[in-house]
Amino acid sequence: MTTLTTLSLLAALFLQNDLADKLRELDPKVLPAEQPKMIGRDARARIDEANRRESDAWSKIRTREEWEAYRDRRIGALRASLGATADVPRTLGVKVTRKLDGDGFRIENLVYESRPELMVTANLYVPVPERPSMPGIVIIHSHHNPKTQSELQDMGMTWARLGCYVLVMDQVGHGERRQHPFVDAASYPGPFKVGRQDYFFRYVTAMQLYLVGESLIGWMAWDVSRGVDLLLARPGIDAKRIILLGSVAGGGDPAGVAAALDPRIKAVVPFNFGGPQPETKYPLPENAEDAFNYAGGGSWESTRNLRSSAHDGFLPWVIVGSVVPRKIIHAHEFAWDRDRDPVWKRYEKIFGFYNEPDGLSFCNGRGAVTGQPPESTHCNNIGPVHRQGIYLAFQKWFDIPAPEKEYQERRPAGDLLCLGAEVKPRPVHLIAKDLAGTARPKASRLRDHWTFVLGSTEPQADAKVTESLPQKMGDVTLERTSLEVEPGIVVPLLLLLPAHDSASKVPLVVAVSQGGKQDFLKKRSADVAALLKGGVAVCLPDLRGTGETRPGDSRGRGSEATSIAATELMVGRTLLGLRIRDLRSVLRWLRTRADLDDGRLALWGDSVAPTNPPDRRFDVPIDADKQPDLAEPLGGLAVTLTALFEPSVGTLLARGGLVSYRSLLESPFVYVPFDAVVPGGAKFTDLAETLALLPVRSIRLEGLVDGWNRLVPKDAATKVYTPAMLESEVPSMGWLLQSLKR
Repeated sequence: MTTLTTLSLLAALFLQNDLADKLRELDPKVLPAEQPKMIGRDARARIDEANRRESDAWSKIRTREEWEAYRDRRIGALRASLGATADVPRTLGVKVTRKLDGDGFRIENLVYESRPELMVTANLYVPVPERPSMPGIVIIHSHHNPKTQSELQDMGMTWARLGCYVLVMDQVGHGERRQHPFVDAASYPGPFKVGRQDYFFRYVTAMQLYLVGESLIGWMAWDVSRGVDLLLARPGIDAKRIILLGSVAGGGDPAGVAAALDPRIKAVVPFNFGGPQPETKYPLPENAEDAFNYAGGGSWESTRNLRSSAHDGFLPWVIVGSVVPRKIIHAHEFAWDRDRDPVWKRYEKIFGFYNEPDGLSFCNGRGAVTGQPPESTHCNNIGPVHRQGIYLAFQKWFDIPAPEKEYQERRPAGDLLCLGAEVKPRPVHLIAKDLAGTARPKASRLRDHWTFVLGSTEPQADAKVTESLPQKMGDVTLERTSLEVEPGIVVPLLLLLPAHDSASKVPLVVAVSQGGKQDFLKKRSADVAALLKGGVAVCLPDLRGTGETRPGDSRGRGSEATSIAATELMVGRTLLGLRIRDLRSVLRWLRTRADLDDGRLALWGDSVAPTNPPDRRFDVPIDADKQPDLAEPLGGLAVTLTALFEPSVGTLLARGGLVSYRSLLESPFVYVPFDAVVPGGAKFTDLAETLALLPVRSIRLEGLVDGWNRLVPKDAATKVYTPAMLESEVPSMGWLLQSLKR
């Protein structure tokens, strides 16, 4: 190599490094400071719109026939939302593992199979002696404690002594059905809330069931219906007196849904579901009927914010109201404002259509969730004060006598355990894994599949463009632009243009990540500089909820980001689908520019999130300190699925993406943010099958991670992807430049 050539290369490298330094120092902001609230405001507005739409439709209902038409459409949508309907098993395979004799009752500890390999542990309280005709009561526990809790025992023993069968089961993920190993303080070397892990791990189980097109609330309701099967198989049970109670704090939700779907349930008591919540402030305003939030809002707790509920109108009050003319107890843990409760008024109107005003009752406590006992009637499941109203209603409706005194000879929790060495329940994540699909559909069907699970990714209209004056950085031109892709949703972006002949068009790379343009400038400045020096334009957009529009830095279970993503599911959308729509809007705008060559277009998805080392401990309580790092696979997901809908994309570079959605089903521990999960994303096909069918000339995958956010070893990655996608002797940016200049 000559001295002149060496000096030229050194000069070029110096200029490239100088540009990288300038990029790192660049202020990436385009929008005002208040924009992080943007997607939260939009999600809230869509909930408000759903409330107005459904209230308007409700106000027009005048007859029973009109109500039933309204109801049937919405309950049909509820069924579709919950997931595929499993076959009702011919036999539950009931195994009684222990019998405990009591005074006027017997407890049978049992296990039954509600769907293949899904075991339900339950205590059945049996009257002794048994009567010729006996009611059956199913009690769903709260998220506080499983079936062994004292209030549940009190109800089981008391009603059994009065001649009722009472079934109390562990909900999916709770008690003997827990999906984690943290049973006591010694289970993990560090502080954590032992009694809350069953509740917290609902978050992970719900994500895993979503992936295969199922839902946690759907599986809970299914378990309840199989419990009804179990009761109806008992001699002497009265099918006209099957009753379902859902405890405070998470029991009322599946109770309401199960009763709506199973007409054999003749009365339901769904605490804190359908109407005002424990957090509701009383007295309600005079305009409560117009101002009340009937739909609720998204959070990590999926059983309360049902997917598509706001979009399709099966709001909680509709779910409970659909039970009419069967019986309803409108149940509240704390104080209640009967006179102004708009949901109570709607229930009264529905019962009026059937001339059954006596089919509606209520029970409530005192005080507020923020108060302390005894002024505020906190309970673990259903407390003594709440049971008084229930006793009166059951006596009137079902001839179940109210007890003169409740029986409270409680058994140690260990006496009520059902599993023995001979019964080995299969974990939910493995059952879900068996439901995941591995099909490679025809290319013509692939877009239909992903449109179905993502929602529409088609831009709604041409974006409204706001541009600032170009800024020069040596030979590079910087443009700051914002695109209003739909009312109230703005995508800010930076467009970096290399020096070029005004008569020519330059190739283009559009780069996205969860961290947005800031991450590319701060962490990938050398790569961006290499592209610019190679004569390639670089566009750095912040898709909604990323970069400067992110709603805070937290990305975990209780974050605002999770709540917004859950709300989008309620309104019938997915945040990933909306981000792909944003990226397509950006591409649509870029095509209008005469200086960019749409025929030489690459998408670059990236992640700068740290990965977890292979020897990291991953079985960690959800609230423990020093959680494993979360993956941020948005970049890879967004560019992969955008390329499916944008045939002009010729090159794809994805770094830090998920190796597969199925990798989230390998264990009960998942370290991926909620908004990266798409309901049904692994039901029929997966990412590898999609990439194999993309109409893209060149694909390169780097730094793939699994559901634990670990780097996937090369030998494991080659079992999923072709070596051509994973290997190249040319560095990433050199490979991109070569691909764009073909």
